[in-house]
Amino acid sequence: MEVIIEIFKSVFYGLVQGLGEFLPISSSGHLLLVQRMFGDSEGSHLSTVLLHVATLAAVCIVYRDQIWDIIKKPFQKKTLWLIVSTAATVVVMLIMKKLLNVDGETEYKILGFCFLATALILAAAEFARKNVRRIYTADTMNWAQSIFIGVLQGIAILPGVSRSGSTITGALFCGVKKKSAAEFSFLLSIPAIVGGAILEIPDLVKNGLGDFSWYGTLISMVVAGVSGYFAVRYMISIITKKSFKGFIIYMIIIGLFVILNQYVLKLF
Repeated sequence: MEVIIEIFKSVFYGLVQGLGEFLPISSSGHLLLVQRMFGDSEGSHLSTVLLHVATLAAVCIVYRDQIWDIIKKPFQKKTLWLIVSTAATVVVMLIMKKLLNVDGETEYKILGFCFLATALILAAAEFARKNVRRIYTADTMNWAQSIFIGVLQGIAILPGVSRSGSTITGALFCGVKKKSAAEFSFLLSIPAIVGGAILEIPDLVKNGLGDFSWYGTLISMVVAGVSGYFAVRYMISIITKKSFKGFIIYMIIIGLFVILNQYVLKLF
């Protein structure tokens, strides 16, 4: 029975990571919520690193042609803007970490409000889709636009604030065309995911493997990689053809539920 429960949790955590990393719902926020619901403490840092690798593989497969183009022609404007955005993200993340000094319990206390913040961010994306003239691509952006997008990605260090939702909203507000906004956001996720994995390494060295299961982690990795692949594909379709309204409603509902649970229900 314990094996069945662990397999179920592994599949569930893999889905949360794979879908949440690329859909505008925040993987970190949902993982924190699910861990709280299951009564689990923070998992093994090695498992976290490997889940990052799985989701990284998903976006690399989808955007393999664009990545290969950057490798062949590294000295192009798109590469420059990705570097600038990443640098802006790092600066914002370091500042926020120093100022906020948020621990695990505090993260849960602000989680519901951060989910609601993501709903507002996605509502802003809907506004931008309808009202901002889109004339730029990832190659024709400028310094201010790339910095702005990077800053928004840095804010997504808060659990419950979606990285993909923030960067796509920033790109749309900067007048970047829908397809290019999706491409830039997901290419920008590569250094963000790699950075997230690297940040786990010191804790991995310090604390060891912790509560680590090879077969559980492998199941989670496969599920995260496959679901992440389809999540990227689906997000491209949403950005270019559909609406964020369903995600806005979902984030409002889950945000209000978390706040209600914290102050009234106290279910977990």
